[in-house]
Amino acid sequence: MRTAFAGTPQFALPALEALRAHHQIVGVLTQPDRPGGRGRHLTASPVKRAALAARLPLAQPATLRSEAARRQLADWAPEVLVVVAYGLLLPPEVLALPRFGCLNIHASLLPRWRGAAPIQRALLAGDTESGVSIMQMDSGLDTGPVLLQRRLAIAAGATGGSLHDALAPLGAAALLEALAALAAGTQPPSVPQPAAGATYAPKIAKSEARIDWTKDAAHIERQVRAFNPWPVAETHLDGAQLRILEAKSLENGAKSHDPGTIVGVSGESMIVQCGSGRLAVTQVQRPGRKPVSAGDLSHSRALAGRRLG
Repeated sequence: MRTAFAGTPQFALPALEALRAHHQIVGVLTQPDRPGGRGRHLTASPVKRAALAARLPLAQPATLRSEAARRQLADWAPEVLVVVAYGLLLPPEVLALPRFGCLNIHASLLPRWRGAAPIQRALLAGDTESGVSIMQMDSGLDTGPVLLQRRLAIAAGATGGSLHDALAPLGAAALLEALAALAAGTQPPSVPQPAAGATYAPKIAKSEARIDWTKDAAHIERQVRAFNPWPVAETHLDGAQLRILEAKSLENGAKSHDPGTIVGVSGESMIVQCGSGRLAVTQVQRPGRKPVSAGDLSHSRALAGRRLG
């Protein structure tokens, strides 16, 4: 099938590679290069780098609302446009262009977690199940009819990074299944999304990474896991930023200290009092330093009795 592809981040790469192996990719859309890294130099997206390495036709329009950008897509003459975390809105003219329309891989079981950050929002909410949805795109925000879904249990201790890495190949496999059915004319009727159960997953703000130690330990553990590897949960120790990359909630332990107090160090963990329960923090990172265990941090300074916040 003649396929155009629109995607930007790492999550889109398994789908791009799957399409390369099984379909004809006539062109790739990705967002313009953005400043990145410490030097804020213009950086190509993971999809751009992959497309250039594979010598695929590439375009980086700032918007698809311009006639020139739409003309480029029309010249490629795709039968279907596959969209994976592209980051730009598709106007009606683009949605109507391919014969089979525009298919989107969304990293949730729609209608739960429509929006930009379904993986992190599922972890923050304590969901026990996630998955991918192959959706026929319409003019709404992740509101189109669903062609198929694949479910995935969220592993205990899953992080934003590990769930991302599990869902990306699952989405690629589901996409190939949906495209094969479309090409063969055997695709079951798409299912409109029910209104019941719809939730929204807004984009993550860096301010959400700041830990409020008055929250319960289970909530803070979910925050730590959801925001690893970005933006990474953080607090302050002695007035300096301390990033927390790994932690586990402890249900036992009476509230004997103010929230944020480091109760003590046990092995590789520092035990922190929360509003309810305690948090065993196992991996931390100071500015400009490599991640270390909390036990290693305790070798360079006394931690017990200090206050985080």
